[in-house]
Amino acid sequence: MKANKLFAQLYLWALLLLMYAPIVIIAIFSFTEAKVLGNWTGFSLNLYKNLFSGSVHSSLFSAIKNTLSIGILSALFSTALGSIAAVGIYNLRGFKKRAVVFMNDIPMLNPDIITGIALFLLFVAAGLTQGYLTVLLAHISFCTPYVVLSVMPKLKQMNPNVYEAALDLGAKPHQALLRVILPQIRPGMISGFILSFTLSIDDFAVTLFTKGNQGLETLSTFIYADARKGGLTPELRPLMTVVFLVVLALLVIINFRTLKTKQQ
Repeated sequence: MKANKLFAQLYLWALLLLMYAPIVIIAIFSFTEAKVLGNWTGFSLNLYKNLFSGSVHSSLFSAIKNTLSIGILSALFSTALGSIAAVGIYNLRGFKKRAVVFMNDIPMLNPDIITGIALFLLFVAAGLTQGYLTVLLAHISFCTPYVVLSVMPKLKQMNPNVYEAALDLGAKPHQALLRVILPQIRPGMISGFILSFTLSIDDFAVTLFTKGNQGLETLSTFIYADARKGGLTPELRPLMTVVFLVVLALLVIINFRTLKTKQQ
């Protein structure tokens, strides 16, 4: 038993090392000005200064701006649509509810490349010019099911009689929705928003198929194009470090909120 436990621990640590060692290496070499990753030319914060002072290449700055704006907008719209959809699904019964839940799960199980090709064909058939709008719509479409998944448990935990009681006391349906249901599902909405934002800034395949050829770049597609040229822009190293720390902080917040909710 001790040997099995030791093997399991060694396997876990080896797996974590393989996953996080590249990130640690990138973080270490973000504190040097060497253009090639692996060359240490002395400690320096100039890459961070270039990143935050706007001295980076204009295409990289544009990719960062597009990534953040699409991520925030898609998270906002996905949270609104997903929360409304979750309330509607919760009020369904029987076969209809099972069918809609099954349909909601399909986009989450689909490979990204299938989703990207499907949305690409849809936009072409609809005659939409591919660019910022199509990428935003694509991100909303694949983020919304995750919001539904985040909000549904909060609805199940809610006392179903509270909504009816609010109506009996004179509240209109929209007032009961905003003042009774919304406060109880807010933790799920916040978790869904954070999850949608992280999924949006992380996406590559769907964005690649829906961005068109108008010059729009997000961070993921910029890195892909930059790597194909034979190297990576040095400022990407501090940027990746910052993104990793931000995502790590968001995950800690989500887990902390989930643990706090379970303890209540």
